[in-house]
Amino acid sequence: MATITSPLSDTENSGLLGKAQYWFACFFATGWTAVVCAGLGVQFIGWDYPCPLCMIQRMFMLLAALGAGVIVRKGMTGTLTGRDYMMGWGLALVACIGGGFTAWRQTMLHILPGDKGYGAPVLGLHMYVWAWILFMASVVAIGIVLALAHLTTDRMIPTKGLYVPIGRVVLWFVAVVIAVNMVAVFLEEGFHWFLPDDPNRYEFFYQVGILD
Repeated sequence: MATITSPLSDTENSGLLGKAQYWFACFFATGWTAVVCAGLGVQFIGWDYPCPLCMIQRMFMLLAALGAGVIVRKGMTGTLTGRDYMMGWGLALVACIGGGFTAWRQTMLHILPGDKGYGAPVLGLHMYVWAWILFMASVVAIGIVLALAHLTTDRMIPTKGLYVPIGRVVLWFVAVVIAVNMVAVFLEEGFHWFLPDDPNRYEFFYQVGILD
């Protein structure tokens, strides 16, 4: 009796999964960085001043992007090891859990009936509620990719074509947005040690006398 063979061998399947892990890491890092960019847009274009909890959530978002960035950077060398996966996705998982708790905390502060919440809603929900949803979805996604990591460990990833250039763009994108976010925090906080609970201006410009 003839046996039916798969058109792809186990090695080829593992290679495809390894490439998928690399591209997912690129998407993950880019996605979280884009979310922070959206927050910066609301801040500077909509004049919606982020509170300390908002800033902490942004930091966790960028930390999650950096975790995926570890996978991207290691993948650009051609091989991803089990240690690379544990380091990168482990860092992203810690960031998403921390960010999810922070977003949940801010949501609970405004859950009572009649509370209008902090900031303007986006598509019917406040940004910290969206952040909580995205953090929890990311925890599930990281769990799935970690469950498949044993199939993709030590598999070669092509270093030709678009793999390395796109990886570099992703890493530079994350780095630039981190720098911009640091400047945004400094402008709002100024030379104080802490952000005010309900900020309504950029303290730096008032402290140096640019604005009265």
